[in-house]
Amino acid sequence: MSSAAIGVMPSGTERRNFQRVNVRIYGRFMLEDRSEHACEVISMSPGDVSLRTDKIGEPGEKIIAYIDHIGRIEGVLTRRMEDGFAMTIIASDRKKEKLAAQLTWLANKHELDLPEDRRHERVAPRNPRSVLQLADGRQYQCRILDLSLSGAAIEIDVRPAIGVQVLLGTTRGQVVRHFEDGVAIEFAVVQKPDTLEAAFEDNIR
Repeated sequence: MSSAAIGVMPSGTERRNFQRVNVRIYGRFMLEDRSEHACEVISMSPGDVSLRTDKIGEPGEKIIAYIDHIGRIEGVLTRRMEDGFAMTIIASDRKKEKLAAQLTWLANKHELDLPEDRRHERVAPRNPRSVLQLADGRQYQCRILDLSLSGAAIEIDVRPAIGVQVLLGTTRGQVVRHFEDGVAIEFAVVQKPDTLEAAFEDNIR
């Protein structure tokens, strides 16, 4: 890794100005050898992130990660830990502002979630691709960010109005909230754990 790449990392003062959020979200990252590995975000700010993972790269190594709710980030590994590593986030000011907004939403999500959502653990589906169908039959490709027995958060290009009835895969529900990259859906009926993901995978083309 060149010294130029290391030089773009935020200074200590700049990093302290970022609001760090303790979150538990999942994703994947790619090392310089192009190998991909699963990870869990432990804490994150618009300037850096700490990841828990079985595979740990080397200090100075460039990392590209795809994080649920957040999307693509890239940066440089700065510190190895016993169960993962910390990395800086290299991004434009505009991208950092977007990250700050996403992190604020994640930090307050427990306040915004419906009571039903708080009773059920959220998971990242094995296959996140699905289809959202509106009442008039229009269909849109979407990506399931997280899933529980009572609802889902999806990344989608359209914003159906809050209260609109929809089909996510084969599961009926309604839009209950908008966020920056998508919508949250409350299912009409609490799902069964053993058939939860199949209801969405069956409808994927």
